[in-house]
Amino acid sequence: MRVLIVEDDATLGDGLSVGLRLAGFTPDLVTTCADARAALETDEFGAMVLDVMLPDGSGCDLLAALRQQGVDLPVLMLSALDQVRDRITGLDAGADDYLGKPFDLDEVTARLRALSRRSDGRTQPKPSWNGLTLDLSRMEGGRDGKTLQFSRREFAILSALMERPGTILDRAALEDRLYGWQEGVESNALEVHIHNLRAKLGPRFIQTVRGVGYRLAPEDTV
Repeated sequence: MRVLIVEDDATLGDGLSVGLRLAGFTPDLVTTCADARAALETDEFGAMVLDVMLPDGSGCDLLAALRQQGVDLPVLMLSALDQVRDRITGLDAGADDYLGKPFDLDEVTARLRALSRRSDGRTQPKPSWNGLTLDLSRMEGGRDGKTLQFSRREFAILSALMERPGTILDRAALEDRLYGWQEGVESNALEVHIHNLRAKLGPRFIQTVRGVGYRLAPEDTV
């Protein structure tokens, strides 16, 4: 999942970016309300991690404005303002979750996974398809009693496809899950990752729809 981080503390922002990337997310970092608006206008994200106190305004005011505009992006608010009244203000502004600073990075990633589940209408924390079950917290899969290991980008592709089984995802949608602003996109990287996934899961687990993109094979056909 691609995540927009809005945090003006350089150390904290960089730490969040590194931690989320290691947990399988694709993070992009901005430091102001204005940059957050610009990012949301030009790119698609699965969630936003939003600070309250930003150099050019309040994260709560930014979020309230976005909600009035119809932006339904899941938002986890992180703030040093962690009194009951502060949390109420953030949630009433449109936050889906609120976590005080300092925080545990594992808790942040768990909350983001929960937000993603609710946004996609899923109730199961471990998505399953054709005998494969994904453990999103460990970035690994289980099948026929065996544990399967995946690279970060292989897992990102697989989880994107399993979020919408049967839906065809084009190259742009999948590459958007793999690469942030600071990462270059290699011309044949997606095909290499798909090839590696088929080697681990079987050649028919992921179907190529020529000229369109990729999808999971129908259940019970692999």
